[in-house]
Amino acid sequence: MPAPTLDQVDNPAPRLYDLNERPFGFPTGKRKAGRFIRFSIMNKELIAIRVNGRTHELAVEPSELLLDVLRQDLQLTGSKRGCDDSSCGACTVLVEGVPTLSCTMLAMSCAAKETSGPEVTTVEGIADHGALAAIQKAYGDWGGAQCGYCTPGFMVTVKALLDRNPDPTEEDIRHALSGNLCRCTGYTQMYQAIRAAIEAEQEQIGRSRVRLSR
Repeated sequence: MPAPTLDQVDNPAPRLYDLNERPFGFPTGKRKAGRFIRFSIMNKELIAIRVNGRTHELAVEPSELLLDVLRQDLQLTGSKRGCDDSSCGACTVLVEGVPTLSCTMLAMSCAAKETSGPEVTTVEGIADHGALAAIQKAYGDWGGAQCGYCTPGFMVTVKALLDRNPDPTEEDIRHALSGNLCRCTGYTQMYQAIRAAIEAEQEQIGRSRVRLSR
């Protein structure tokens, strides 16, 4: 049996297939009496989603999570699945600059409507013109990452904080990171890295102002 085309996958009703058939290109199996396999075809919709400055057209299920689309369809594996219940922050991405948990957000909610849609930024997209962003470099210099699993979520959260407030207080930093958990308990190095990133950003701003004043 030939694999269905995209315009044929609009019927969600499951169907029974004999193992001697080849549903969806699966290899045939040796038939045994009473052996059948059930396949369910879900509705898929073609959407355009803007991630890290690029627009992608994808066929996604209405129930598909943004995290799964990023990791599986776009191969952006920096965002991690840690809890699936909004408690760890490892899956954090930026949606229009706002830290958002991609493990509980539907990909469809980020679909472009007509000519525009929300901009999604992952940890892969915070680099500065191909060079490490200040927070990425500081994490390496100060040992802000231990096992590294939670690091992408922390980095994009800090990026949003510094974009909104270039000179945050210690209380501001702790409040911004309250939704991100590090199970290696490496918070001291993280705060040192964040402080170093803030100083690096301020130095860069100072140098830019001096060049503009000449």
